[in-house]
Amino acid sequence: MHRPSETRFPWLLWLIAGAVAIGAGFLLDDRVGVALDATKNSELKNFAWWCSKMGEGEIVGGAGIFFAVVYFFLNRPRVAAQIFFVACSALLIGLAGTILRVLVGRTRPMGPHGPDGVAPGVYGVWHDGHWIIGQAAFSAFPSGHAALAAGLAVTACLVHRGWGAVAWIYALAVMWSRVALQWHHLSDVLASAVLAFPLAWLLKKFLARNVEFHADNFYRAWKRK
Repeated sequence: MHRPSETRFPWLLWLIAGAVAIGAGFLLDDRVGVALDATKNSELKNFAWWCSKMGEGEIVGGAGIFFAVVYFFLNRPRVAAQIFFVACSALLIGLAGTILRVLVGRTRPMGPHGPDGVAPGVYGVWHDGHWIIGQAAFSAFPSGHAALAAGLAVTACLVHRGWGAVAWIYALAVMWSRVALQWHHLSDVLASAVLAFPLAWLLKKFLARNVEFHADNFYRAWKRK
């Protein structure tokens, strides 16, 4: 019997479910945005800010390296390799989400983060005679923070279900914070989660064993000294 990580990825089901989820998100964007808006409550806004901060790449990357090193010196190289793999996968999936969002060019929610005098929509890389690549006001879909957090959660599930359960609590907090702070629409964070599943599966299939192999070799070489 194959482990879940060794089964074939259900591409067709993923495409259908992903399209339905993102489509439903677009229909509910405005209502959910208003319902979750935390910008007018200072305490809730501060909490959301910290949740959002935890979804940044340097936090995840730094934590991954720290715990990988700790487990390596605790003589558990396989666990160290798994932690390192999960963190690296999250960063790669977050990067994929970031690249997509600057190419799609969707506007942020209207307000302090949205573009002035521009109708909500998807503008790609060019608008009104100017390149808009990299402009924060046109970088909503999908959410890079949410892609990283969802990538961490999905990859952790593929490695260890207990880790995955904890990681999903973290991921949901990050995804909530991006909508609560009015940086993203509901559909933006849903798209990030949809993106995370196939990318995490591909990384687990093609990268995880190599990371564990090299970690084990490095550990053996270290112990010979």
